[in-house]
Order: sequence, then C-alpha cells, then structure tokens
Amino acid sequence: MPNVNVLDQTGKNAGQLELNEQIFGIEPNESVLFDAVIMQRASLRQGTHSVKNRSAVRGGGKKPWRQKGTGRARQGSIRSPQWRGGGIVFGPTPRSYAYKLPKKVRRLALKSALSQKVAGEEMVVVDQLSFDTPKTKEFANFLNNVKVDTKVLVVVDSENKNAALSARNLENVTIIPAEGLNVLDIVNNQKIVLTKAAVQSIEEVLA
Repeated sequence: MPNVNVLDQTGKNAGQLELNEQIFGIEPNESVLFDAVIMQRASLRQGTHSVKNRSAVRGGGKKPWRQKGTGRARQGSIRSPQWRGGGIVFGPTPRSYAYKLPKKVRRLALKSALSQKVAGEEMVVVDQLSFDTPKTKEFANFLNNVKVDTKVLVVVDSENKNAALSARNLENVTIIPAEGLNVLDIVNNQKIVLTKAAVQSIEEVLA
C-alpha cells in the first residue's frame, strides 16, 4: 500500500499515513479521466445561446407584393430567412449540455486522478488544518510551510469554515470539502493538499 508523510501546519513531519491502494495506488485510466473532464466541462456550459426564428422576429405580416405578374420571385413575408432582418434557420436555442457517466466510471475517474497525484508526488497530507479566525496571511504561511508554491487544490472536512474563508482571496488556491471532490479540480491543479480527515472521508466513499 502507498504511504505518505503527514505534515503539521508548520511543515514538520507528523508521522505517516497508509493509503488505500484501491483508491490511491491504481494504474490511472487516461480514457476514463478524459471522459470525466469532458462531462464536467459540458455541465458547466450555460447553454443560454439563442436566435430568433421567423415566428419570433418582429414584423412581416403583410405580403411584400402580389403573388403573380410582377416578374419577381414569389414572397410571403419580409421576415423569411432569405431577407435581411428575417428569421434565422437552424440557429442555436437554449439547451442544457449536461449529461452523466455511469457511477462506476465516475468513481474510477476519481481514483485514477488521485492515484496520478500520488504517483507524481504531487499530493500533500496534513494532520489538520485549523484557524481560530479567517486569516489569509496565515493560510499563505501554511502553504509556504508545506512547500506549495503552485496552483493547488486544498481538500478539507466540511466543518472547516475558517480555512475556506482564509483561502478564498488567494490566487491559484481552490479549497473544497471532501464531499465535493471532483476530477476536474484535481486535474486542473498541479498539487493537491488533503487533511487526514478528508483522506478518511474519501476512502469511506470510494472504498
């Protein structure tokens, strides 16, 4: 089973943690990872694009000219698609791009993303993350202590509100509760920092 060093908030060694090999030590499935990222990105699309078809365009109630005898092509409305200012044919309409992958595929994608971080030594585990009051400076000091100076995802337990408030003004820091862990955030950040409580919560769900 893969083992990782556990650090405290000052960056000192606080022991070791044995990770579940079925979650943090599998061979990453690149295809499933790709599918999960595309699914999440599709779900983030607003889908509010819209055009007016000929029934929605204002005007055009009167026939432009009589049907026969003018030598011109017959026309029924100045709001037909071929006219300037007319309705749009086959244009985009509001829709949802969201779709779902099978549950087993989503779980495999999460395990693959986590295992990839462990294999690349891009995962840091801390014994706990506690702040008496929300302090951005203290959170920045914590990141310096654990030698994280790049784009990072911090995963905490859901009750750790002060940590979330302390990190929200820091650039390149994304902080989420363990229940909200997702593939896109893991892949989109170069490093991931987890508390021991978050690791246990993840293992309970994915085991």
